[in-house]
Amino acid sequence: MSIKIITDSTSDISSELAESLGITVVPVYVRFGDKVYRDGIDLTNEQFYRMLESSPVHPATSQPAPEDFAKVFGQYANKADGIISIHISSRISGTYNSALLAKNKINGNLPIEVIDSKFNSGGLALIVMEAARMAKAGLGMNEITEKIKETIEHIKMFGMFDTVKYLTFSGRVKRMVLSAASILNIRLLLTFNNGDIARAGMACTFDKGMGKIVHFVKNNSGIKELLIVHSEVPDKANQLKEQISEFVDSGKVMILKLGAGLGVHGGPGVLLVAIRQ
Repeated sequence: MSIKIITDSTSDISSELAESLGITVVPVYVRFGDKVYRDGIDLTNEQFYRMLESSPVHPATSQPAPEDFAKVFGQYANKADGIISIHISSRISGTYNSALLAKNKINGNLPIEVIDSKFNSGGLALIVMEAARMAKAGLGMNEITEKIKETIEHIKMFGMFDTVKYLTFSGRVKRMVLSAASILNIRLLLTFNNGDIARAGMACTFDKGMGKIVHFVKNNSGIKELLIVHSEVPDKANQLKEQISEFVDSGKVMILKLGAGLGVHGGPGVLLVAIRQ
C-alpha cells in the first residue's frame, strides 16, 4: 500500500490526469437556481460554460460537505497507508475546513493529513501533482507532507480575465475597479497573495494581457513546471505556450481547462499560468 492523494475539483485536474497519477478528486457543487450539479461529474466544462452564458440565474459554487470527504476517506481505510488531502485556499473557500471536519470525524488508525494549498486552479494542481508523484515514488506520509509544504512556497499564479462581468458577483474585487474595467472594456490581471485573489493590473486588449503573462514567465527563473489554464480559449492557450517556449521547455508545460470553481467568477476568456519553481 502507499499514500493516497486527494484533492477537490477546483484544482482543474482532468479525469485522465487524475487517473494517470492516482489522484482522487472530490467535486465541488455548482448551483444554477434550484438545480445542483457535481462539478466534473454531473456537469462537464463545456456544459457549464454554455449554461453560464444562457442561464438567467448566475451560478454559485459550494464546497463538498464533510460527509462527502468522510465517505472518500473511508474508501481508503484498508487500501492506503495514509491520506494526504490537499485543497483550495481556505481564504476563498470552506473546502479545507470541510475536509478537516471529516478527518476529525473518522474513527480509525488511518493517518490523514489535510493541507491548505493557499491556491486554486493551476496552483493547486501543481501542488497535488507533485504530491502524487512522490506517493508513486514510494515516499512516506511525513516526507510528502513536509515537501509539499515547501512546494507551496514556490508556487506562483498570474492571469487575465477577458471580462469582469462575472467577477461582479464574487465580491473579491472592489466594485469601483470592476465598474471602471467594464466601462473601458479593460482586461483585469489577477494573482494570488497570501492565499487570496489579488489585483495585479489591467490590460487594454487580450493580446496585451497575454503579453503581460509572457513577461511574468520571463521574469521568473528556475521554473520546474508550468500549467496554462484557460476557459474556452484553446487557441490562445496554445499561442501562449508557443510564446513562452523561449523561457520554459515545452516538456515542462501542460494545458488544463478551467472548471466551474474559478469559472463562475471568470467566465469564458480566462487565461492564466501557474508555475512551480
